[in-house]
Amino acid sequence: MLKKPLLDAAAPWRQRFHAAVLFGAHVARENVARGIVITNKVKHIFQIFAWDVATNELTQLTHRPAGLFQVVLSTDGKYLYYLDDQAGNETGHVVRIPYEGGDPVDLTPDLPPYVVSQESDLYGLTISGSSGVLGGVVAHSNAFHLYCIDVRNETTTGEPRLLYSNSRLAISPVLSYDGDVAVLAVTEHTGKLQYTLKAFDVSSGECLGELEDGADASLDLFAASPLAGDVRVLATSDRSGHMRPLLWNPRTGERHQLLLDDVEGDIKPLDWSADGKRLLLCQFKSAVQHLYIYDLEGGEMRALQHPSGTYTKMQFGPDDSIIATWQNATQATSIVELDGETGNLRRTLIPSDAVPAGRPWRSFTFPSTDGQEIQGWLCVPEGEGPFPTILETHGGPQTVTVERFDAVCQAWVDHGFAFASINYRGSTTFGKQFAEQIWGNPGDLEVEDMVAARQWLVDQGIALPDQVLLTGRSYGGYLTLMALGKYPALWAAGMGGIAVTDRLLQYEYSSDKHKGFIASLFGGTPDEKLEQYRKSSPSTYASRVTAPVQLFQGRNDTRCPARQIEVYEEMLRARGKQIEVIWFDSGHGFTSADDRVTSQERMLRFAYKILD
Repeated sequence: MLKKPLLDAAAPWRQRFHAAVLFGAHVARENVARGIVITNKVKHIFQIFAWDVATNELTQLTHRPAGLFQVVLSTDGKYLYYLDDQAGNETGHVVRIPYEGGDPVDLTPDLPPYVVSQESDLYGLTISGSSGVLGGVVAHSNAFHLYCIDVRNETTTGEPRLLYSNSRLAISPVLSYDGDVAVLAVTEHTGKLQYTLKAFDVSSGECLGELEDGADASLDLFAASPLAGDVRVLATSDRSGHMRPLLWNPRTGERHQLLLDDVEGDIKPLDWSADGKRLLLCQFKSAVQHLYIYDLEGGEMRALQHPSGTYTKMQFGPDDSIIATWQNATQATSIVELDGETGNLRRTLIPSDAVPAGRPWRSFTFPSTDGQEIQGWLCVPEGEGPFPTILETHGGPQTVTVERFDAVCQAWVDHGFAFASINYRGSTTFGKQFAEQIWGNPGDLEVEDMVAARQWLVDQGIALPDQVLLTGRSYGGYLTLMALGKYPALWAAGMGGIAVTDRLLQYEYSSDKHKGFIASLFGGTPDEKLEQYRKSSPSTYASRVTAPVQLFQGRNDTRCPARQIEVYEEMLRARGKQIEVIWFDSGHGFTSADDRVTSQERMLRFAYKILD
């Protein structure tokens, strides 16, 4: 039985949404008194704040109506660099502003508008350790381009120097400390989401070399050496079946693989210490983090005894510390300082806002329809089940759901729903084979994992079989619609955000950057893989949808464009299906916490209407 809707202004779930979120923090490596924090503490819109590391005082630097999540702070702490886009459409020009604040200066006025080609671990922009050269991989004119710009002059900057162009997806540049070598990850040889590393001399434009690791291996970039004169880069290879760190010198071709054979699971580098002697590493086991220090001189790895929870935006800080953004299911994000030797919590630098208590998460596993083991997270209300249940799928697909403070989850649980979020096939940190199973055929195995998750939740007495509702955003919204069409009898309703409804229309209207990603995921363009694009489109199964559908969509979204949503809505309405589309005037996500509150209330009202 549903609980009475908690829709008054003081409802606990609303308070959690309005708590300030600390999205990340960064300290300038060569000016540790200066840092930045990305937070929505003012007007509930994410902006960049100058962070006085000694006093923890924050001063707002940006005032963009659509907010700002991604920024590069120069290592000397003098400048910030970011993409100046229009209303969240992720298309524009890179600008810089002084650390003290000021008007943005366009660094590429003669280039057409472009998208910064980024992935979750690295922004598509990077600054050399000396702060003298800015590099970026951007997409425009149907290709991916690596540019470098001399930014040493405080009044003027150099012209963008084009070092690389290719029609296939390229991402993740890093620059050597002196700014003389640039390295990026490219797919020009594979045509899939498998990368090789390519290095260039910034002054001459000469290609210095390329690192490959076999036909089926993928290499990812993470950082450049923090030492002057050292051009080594920190990367990973998945040749062994799991992500493993390595060092590569593009001038000599020397490669050094870290010896970590006795450690299970994926191991991701997080930072390289300022003295060049240590690496901060993260091991994932069942989507749970374990942090380590690796001694490059001795070749030894030491486990840190850090508090449990999830750490993001981590770096070595001053005084042998580690600075990180931390959270768990019941405690909102805070900026913390860990001991660099032990991992113990030294102190909380910037605390989270006080929020109403929530329910804890627990990890669970279940077999998919073909026996593949899948991991997920479960949060249930007080009392005995079975409950009406929300089954969530994350975006990406190449991301992972870890334990987090999730106001959306707690809002559902406050109302008597169980909430489950699964790391379907395609998710990262479960090994190469797990992530690559969906390549070339997206929307198939992921949906099978959702079907199996529903059955497990029903068999365990957690979910009411006729009251399982789907939700997700971006790729999760796509999977919501795919599951509604492929297995219509299993779901009470679906609520998707910034979703994909038609792969052909998505490709047609997407930015150049996202076209490259889509083609890499499918292993070809629509011209080359037409039938697969149709097979992987929710619109193909629109006539089979029986459950009510609610969608939230941004007018300026260049990843999941508006036109495909309009066509999908027309298709469902023409067939007499129940669909509600709520439009908002920004890009790939909500601008403010107020928008998120409004969307959550509309989802609650929608669910109550369906289930009452």
